[in-house]
Amino acid sequence: MFRLILVLLLVTTTASAQDRRPSHCIAIADAAPGLEFIQRASWSDAVPQYSVRISYIDHSMFLIQTPGGVSVATDYTGYTGPAAFLPTAVTMNHAHSSHWTAFVDPGIPHVLPGWGEFGEGIEHYLDLGEMLIRNVSTDIRSGGGTETRGNSIFVFEVEGLCIGHLGHLHHEPNEQQYAALGRLDVVLAAVDGGLTVPVPVMVRIVKRLRSSIVIPMHWFGRATLDQFLVEMSDEFDIVRTGETSLDVSLRTLPPRPTVMVLEPRLLQ
Repeated sequence: MFRLILVLLLVTTTASAQDRRPSHCIAIADAAPGLEFIQRASWSDAVPQYSVRISYIDHSMFLIQTPGGVSVATDYTGYTGPAAFLPTAVTMNHAHSSHWTAFVDPGIPHVLPGWGEFGEGIEHYLDLGEMLIRNVSTDIRSGGGTETRGNSIFVFEVEGLCIGHLGHLHHEPNEQQYAALGRLDVVLAAVDGGLTVPVPVMVRIVKRLRSSIVIPMHWFGRATLDQFLVEMSDEFDIVRTGETSLDVSLRTLPPRPTVMVLEPRLLQ
């Protein structure tokens, strides 16, 4: 019954979402041959039609932008760089201060914390027209114990794509959480191997999700990142371009699952 309700919820189009292409979270997206999805881009350039831009800012903070100007900063710390820029919405997790802030600029219209009252979690379903933001609650380690539903995986449905930010994940999702996530075309995964889950566990998670694109984040030094890449290379292509931003669309998803390494850079 839970899964049926979830599927019905995801495929229902509200009046305010008429401009958003239907999401494919529960279906595998078609992929075009080749690596055409690799495009040089800057966060300040116009986003191409039918595409979404993902820019790696720092640590586990990304900027996700739409052609119509909707923008979201993930794991927002209050500082995206020296550029005079405010996103439409921000998401946060509170495992550590490097993933959230209590001092959000009042000019940001939508602030989505990944936690609620202790142990109760929180539920988000924010319709921004071009983009839908929802969350799946997860547990975190807290004071030597566990805070149930203390953090969130955020899912961004935009231009027919589903992008999942796994956040400061402390355990492998259970079956119900995997079902709630659905099919993620792009996944942003913490690969530090210590403060979040061990690298072999994260490898197991992303291999099960079988996303078309995996973008590593939250890595402390190249050795940690390289360990993740080695363990992923048997089933995923590894692509390093030295770029900080990626434009991707449903048509240009790679035919073989790919780990795309982006370089963090504050917004200039």
